Amino acid sequence: MSPSKLSKIETGKLSPSADDVDRILTAIGVSDDVKAEYMDAARAVATETTAWRLIQRAGLHKAQQRLRDVEARMGLLRLFQPALVPGLLQTPEYMRAILSRHEDLTEETVRRTVGARLERQEVLYDDTKRFRFVVTEPVLRWLIVPPMVMVGQLDRLASASRLPNVDVRVVPMAGRKYDIPNHAFVIRDDRAVTVETVHAEVVVTDPRDVAQYVSKFDGFAQHALEGAELIALLESIRDDLLRERESG
Repeated sequence: MSPSKLSKIETGKLSPSADDVDRILTAIGVSDDVKAEYMDAARAVATETTAWRLIQRAGLHKAQQRLRDVEARMGLLRLFQPALVPGLLQTPEYMRAILSRHEDLTEETVRRTVGARLERQEVLYDDTKRFRFVVTEPVLRWLIVPPMVMVGQLDRLASASRLPNVDVRVVPMAGRKYDIPNHAFVIRDDRAVTVETVHAEVVVTDPRDVAQYVSKFDGFAQHALEGAELIALLESIRDDLLRERESG
């Protein structure tokens, strides 16, 4: 935590997050009982909302660096995504295509953000950590990027799924569904959930709320394709895209 941030917390200009409280209490060496009491109080007001415009104003590449720091401290990440390929699994071409949709982002901003996200992806190769990704099949068929960019992205998903500490699954379109894919969310360990909405990023740390997201994630994962079935689906979608390109 930077001295300036700590100063703002001390003077009441900035409300500390539950993670901030945890780090401060750890740094000053309070007892476990005292820490538990303060953490309970922090989690009682533990829903933090940050508008995307504020994140963008501070610098998208800095947001990626912040996430890299957070992920360096965690042991397990679970991510559900019904809209886009998860950032940790995106190819540079996919990243650039997604970011370039925003006309207010300069080329320099796009370049720095892509670079920061690629650096962040290095955490996937840390075998002391585990990653579980569940996406819905429409994510892989929604051509918000050019078809050949998606072909490369599908290949990337297949290769990432073979990493020993990475579990990639896809909820297929076929068959009966048992839940509604409301929005994307990320669970880091069992301590915090980041929810992505249209206008903001919401961070939840109340254990009761976190447990709801864990249950929702597990439900989707249970009905998702993995292993050989996953690879077969990725190859099928890839072949469809290549055929469309040839016929078009």
